[in-house]
Amino acid sequence: MNPLSLSEIAGMCGAALIAGNPEGIVRRVAKDTRSIEAGDLYVALRGERFDGNQFIAEAAAKGAVAALCDGEPPVGLPQGFGILSTPDSLTGLALLASAWRSRLTLRAIAITGSSGKTSVKDFTAAVLRSSLRTTATLGNLNNEIGLPLSILAADLDDEAAVWEIGMNHRREIAPLAGLARPEIGIITNVGTAHIEHLGSREEIAAEKGDLLEKLPSGGYAIIPAEDDFAKELASRTSAPVLQVGFDRGDLRAARIRYGLDETRFVIEGEFGRAEGVLPVPGRHMVGNALLAIAAGLQCGITLEKCVSGLAGVTLNSGRLAKVIRGGVTFVDDTYNANPESMIAALETLEGLSMQGRKIAVLGRMGELGIHAATGYQSVGTKAAAVLSTLITIGEEASAIADAASKAGLSDVRVVSDNAAAAKLLSSFATQGDLVLLKASRSAHMEEVLQHFN
Repeated sequence: MNPLSLSEIAGMCGAALIAGNPEGIVRRVAKDTRSIEAGDLYVALRGERFDGNQFIAEAAAKGAVAALCDGEPPVGLPQGFGILSTPDSLTGLALLASAWRSRLTLRAIAITGSSGKTSVKDFTAAVLRSSLRTTATLGNLNNEIGLPLSILAADLDDEAAVWEIGMNHRREIAPLAGLARPEIGIITNVGTAHIEHLGSREEIAAEKGDLLEKLPSGGYAIIPAEDDFAKELASRTSAPVLQVGFDRGDLRAARIRYGLDETRFVIEGEFGRAEGVLPVPGRHMVGNALLAIAAGLQCGITLEKCVSGLAGVTLNSGRLAKVIRGGVTFVDDTYNANPESMIAALETLEGLSMQGRKIAVLGRMGELGIHAATGYQSVGTKAAAVLSTLITIGEEASAIADAASKAGLSDVRVVSDNAAAAKLLSSFATQGDLVLLKASRSAHMEEVLQHFN
């Protein structure tokens, strides 16, 4: 964000400046006192288990110049510290982001989907940065708090933005898309993530399609050609639709070859032909890359530059990252999980040539509701076809173990927690073995690596 005065910010978000210098300058917006920097505006948000208004003094002590708050400010704040009072801080944050978005002239790309959003965001940002000054969502800040913060992180000089949009209930994407005002919308897939709250994949597809409905007729919708709901998604927009895939689509990938360190593939279609390289393994990652390349092409970037941008991409930790401990190779895919992404990770293992055994440590998948049994069974069945050994963690994930055993996998172990999994793994994993780690974020599966020795 470019520097703004407190009086400007007050006008943009409809807050009353009740303390501080109207000409005081804000250089950044933050909502967590642990990351406050000098010159920040601290947004005091309320949650189920906390009240950000209680941390205003801490924010001031760390260098914030003002707070946007909806509670009584504490006494004893530094002289000149700004207080922007609003009836609701979250609404104030959204209004501020909306006003700032109106000043930005960049081309915005918004991404949603059941899985792969953050990887597609990282790929798309890398493609666009080959030619354009690009801002992007940090991490996965993609909800009603994260998206406004991502918008406010953009500068007036930025030429493109790549913003991730998430949801876990119906009618959450439309207002976020209205805030982002994208020219290009990308749907990664329609899976079963959050199906507990939405009830069916049909409802999930309808929710994802709300992003495409917000696109201008002069924009572009980019969708996976082989998704079960491709036709329904395409019908939701007046914008031209670009489809990507493996066996069909306007942009296709062929001759996919991968090892632990990279994936090579050939891009074909109406935009030409080129060879692509990704510094990460997996066929599903190629599908994610195609979505990013399509976005780059629609932003006027040549296919060759799109490919060169992808080659240097850096993904966040926990996404098919290779880690070697004591000669044992781990594939750290602990960032998150649902049935589709679990199966994709197992398929990636299946395609890797290794001297040792293929082992997986799998944990719970959240928000599946009544569909949990089906999801766990599909993962267990796939695990039986790929693995030498399966370890599952916790009572919920034991359903994967049951399904794998029924499908014929003889070496199946069930443990209670991450530490127990690490201890068990340490007792038998040897040099040359390959171990996949995957579960929903709430399972903190990365602890298995921390305890392994």
